[in-house]
Amino acid sequence: MAIPTRLLVFFSLLSLIVVGGHLYLYRRLFRDTGRSPLWRRTGAILMGVLGASLILSRPLMALAPSAAMSAFAQGSWYWMGVAAYLLLTMFAVGGARTLAGWIARRRAAPTNPAGNAAPVSEERREFLARAGAGVALAATGGITGHGTWRAFHPPVVNEVAVKLPGLPKALDGVTIVQLSDIHVGPLIQRRFMDELVARTNALKGDLVCITGDLVDGSVEELGHAAAALRELRSRYGTYFCTGNHEYYSGDEEWTEALTRMGVTVLRNRHVRVGDAGASFDLVGVDDWAAARSGYPARGYDLSAAISGRDPSRASVLLAHQPAGWREQAQKAGLGLQLSGHTHGGQMFPFTLAVSAIWEHDAGIFREGDYSLYVSRGTGFWGPPVRVAAPPEIVKVTLLA
Repeated sequence: MAIPTRLLVFFSLLSLIVVGGHLYLYRRLFRDTGRSPLWRRTGAILMGVLGASLILSRPLMALAPSAAMSAFAQGSWYWMGVAAYLLLTMFAVGGARTLAGWIARRRAAPTNPAGNAAPVSEERREFLARAGAGVALAATGGITGHGTWRAFHPPVVNEVAVKLPGLPKALDGVTIVQLSDIHVGPLIQRRFMDELVARTNALKGDLVCITGDLVDGSVEELGHAAAALRELRSRYGTYFCTGNHEYYSGDEEWTEALTRMGVTVLRNRHVRVGDAGASFDLVGVDDWAAARSGYPARGYDLSAAISGRDPSRASVLLAHQPAGWREQAQKAGLGLQLSGHTHGGQMFPFTLAVSAIWEHDAGIFREGDYSLYVSRGTGFWGPPVRVAAPPEIVKVTLLA
């Protein structure tokens, strides 16, 4: 299959950002902090290798999967988080130095009308560069250390109550445990999954719903880790809808594998949850972006998913992305949508960017009789770092 143009554009932009960022880090951490040719040459090589690891790790994993390549990919993910915060802290330190210089010039203006700054010696310039680099490295270490602990620490449990139109009185108080964006892969493996399953079972939900981006790899690579889902226990079972990362990992293969694990996969279809006396419809759709990811035959099809259902019945929609809640789910009369995808930004200050891009970035949203919950995700993607956006397990209580 041909590589989509949008993927080539994304990869090209990513490469430019990575190269530019590592050139800046080389300048601030090596060129400005020492005049030794060996020191600068070492820095250039180090920054070159680390930058290349960010660009090449994923293609190399796809071309030659192995234990060594997996370790290489893990290292590149860690470096991505460190590099992001190094850049931010170096920018902050540089800005502070610029501001301090401007203030000093303003104060000197009355006695120095020409505004000529006193020359700065090479030794002092080098000292300031080293001090700034030291501050940036210390700050980065503290931030990424805490963020890594938070990423691997047990997710917080957020509980929310939602009034669901049409829900039978007999089902008042039924609970859904939502997991989303676990991203089983090189860094999230069986031990993480076993602990997650145990914590999910402890919540004693009536059903478990996984709203996409479960995996980042093939069934052959990650089947053992994902098989922990067999141990999920709930009254009405476990349900799953695809996320965009399932299409990168083999959506059809994972559909079959999850079905063998006892997980009900909802791909543009609905099922009845409950019994003959009282029930509601659980609707699941494929990811919103599937067609744009090179899978035109598959993708979000809410019309197919709700075909044949009684519109007066209570309903819950599982859709990986919050996109389409107002335009699709509400118009179809679906009372509650459970989504993920955004990670809540995962890392400050990217949390601010996600809030600006996504109208519904994380948490509960209500409009009239309709509700949407967007999970920050239970795992992480990319850097194993969570800053100001902790992972979560969501327990939703449905009210009649």
